[in-house]
Amino acid sequence: MELEKIGEKTYYLKNPTNIGIYKVDDDNVYLIDTGNDKDAGRKILKIIEEQGWHIKGIINTHSNADHIGGNKIIQDRTDCVILGNKIEKCFTEYPLLEPSFLYGGHPFKDLRNKFLLAKESNVISIEDNLPEGLEYFTLKGHFFDMIGIKTCDDVYFIADSLFSEDTITKYHLFFIYDIREYLNTLDFLNTLNGKLYVPSHGLVTDNIKSLIDLNRHKIKEITDKIYQICSEEITFENILKRIFDEYGLTMNPNQYVLIGSTIKSYLSYLYDENKLKYEFKDNQMFWKQG
Repeated sequence: MELEKIGEKTYYLKNPTNIGIYKVDDDNVYLIDTGNDKDAGRKILKIIEEQGWHIKGIINTHSNADHIGGNKIIQDRTDCVILGNKIEKCFTEYPLLEPSFLYGGHPFKDLRNKFLLAKESNVISIEDNLPEGLEYFTLKGHFFDMIGIKTCDDVYFIADSLFSEDTITKYHLFFIYDIREYLNTLDFLNTLNGKLYVPSHGLVTDNIKSLIDLNRHKIKEITDKIYQICSEEITFENILKRIFDEYGLTMNPNQYVLIGSTIKSYLSYLYDENKLKYEFKDNQMFWKQG
C-alpha cells in the first residue's frame, strides 16, 4: 500500500481496493473502506500508526467482501465506529448474506472464502453520523445501496460505480445487481464536476467522462449479446455458458455466482424492458426474445 495525499485533508492508500482517508483533525481520521481481508487491515493500521493518527471511524461504500475485509481487525484494535447505508449495513453485520444471496441458497464451502465472505463487524447507520466535511451520495446499481463519498477538498470516492479499462478489456463482465440503476448512476456521474475522482479499482483521475462512456458501451454490448443469444429459446445455464465461451472466460465457483448473478440481472432488465419473455417447459425455464 502507498499513501498518497490528494487534498488538504484527503488521502488514499493505493491498493487493489483503494482505501480513502479523511483527516477530521490533526489526530483523527476516517477510513473509506478497508480492503479485502485482515492482512489489508493490518497494513492500514501500520500506515496510520506511522503517521501518528488515530482511526475514529470507517465508512463502507458497500458491503462486498473486498471493501469490508479489514473492518473487524481495525474495529477490534481501535474501537472505531463503522458507518454503513441501509441494506449494506445489514450485509456488513451479517456477511454470510453475500455468498448466500449470490448463490441463492446456503453457500457450499468453496464459496465461503475471503473473496465472498468477510468477518462480521458492528455497524451504525451513516445517516446523521458523518463527520463535518464529508458528504455521501447514492450510487445504486453495482450493489443494493452503495454510496460514494465527497470530501471538502472536492475529491469524490466513487466506489465500484465505474470499472477500469483494464478490467473491462480483460474480463468484459463485472458484477452488477441492477442494470437500470447502474445506467442511472452513470448518468449521475456524468453531472459531477469534481477536482479528483477515486474509483475503488483503478487510477485516481480528474476526468471520468471517457470511463463512463466505456462502461456504458460495455453494458450495451452485453445487453445486445444476451438478447441475440435468446433469439431461440434457451435456459439460463446455457446462456451463461455461451457468455463464458464467447468472452473466453474460465468458470470457477466464484465466477459462477458473480457472473451468474449478473447475467440474471441482465435477463431481469431485458424482461422488464419487454424485450424478453420466459416460458416453463418440461420443468425448465426458457428465455426467448419477446
